[in-house]
Amino acid sequence: MTRRILRIRFRSLALILAACLTLGGLGACNNNEPSKSAPQAAAPKPQPPAQAAAPQAAAPPAAAPQAAAPQPAFRVTHVDLGNAIGPDKKVAAPSSTFRPNDTIYASVLSEGVAPNAALGVRWTYEDGQVVNESTQSLATTGPAVTEFHIAKPDGWPAGKYQVQVSANGAPAETLQFTVTD
Repeated sequence: MTRRILRIRFRSLALILAACLTLGGLGACNNNEPSKSAPQAAAPKPQPPAQAAAPQAAAPPAAAPQAAAPQPAFRVTHVDLGNAIGPDKKVAAPSSTFRPNDTIYASVLSEGVAPNAALGVRWTYEDGQVVNESTQSLATTGPAVTEFHIAKPDGWPAGKYQVQVSANGAPAETLQFTVTD
């Protein structure tokens, strides 16, 4: 066989192979081609290769895994005071004025990631007298709501109060409120 015939046969075989792979693997093609290893009696006149379907573009390579984005640091975003909270621990109606027999709630909204965050509140009366202090430990992976409250069955004295919220020991927010008769 001449080199030209061999090149045409090689191209034809390459196109057929590409079409088979495109259509779902080698099993999708019928093997009607004569064996290339068997000698042929006479070389047929070369025919132009049949137009095979163009192979589909290869899928883009899988994107390399990206490093995890840095997680936002834990922080207090907002504090509300009120005399009632909902099941979501959020204050139902924010207020800064309370009655002596009210339970006073602080709803602390936070965000960020921390395997062990410490939220603290310090409730004080006019002259700085500590009414109550408490801390809650949290393991957060995003937005969270934490509830704190104080109550006094015999009633709060009228006057000005404040609540200081801290996150991991650092001051986060301070709110003033009043108890009136």
